[in-house]
Amino acid sequence: MTSSTWKDTDMPNPFDDTDGRFLVLINDERQYSLWPAAIDVPPGWTVTLTESDHQTCVDYIEEHWTDMRPRSLVEAMEADAASRASAEG
Repeated sequence: MTSSTWKDTDMPNPFDDTDGRFLVLINDERQYSLWPAAIDVPPGWTVTLTESDHQTCVDYIEEHWTDMRPRSLVEAMEADAASRASAEG
């Protein structure tokens, strides 16, 4: 017996359904995800835009996710910059 993938089944991938209903999720690292409304929200993610059409969700993500770096990286870079600034002056 082999494991199947989306390509191996007749079942469509819900992430590809531009006519479907979606949520926008965000995690603790401030990363966003377009998520099919019919699928349970995974642990570690929070709904930031309630059920909407595909394009509304894409537009929301494009407007709000302006820095692709994870939160922890941003904080580390800011701490490093502050440390360098205090060492120089």
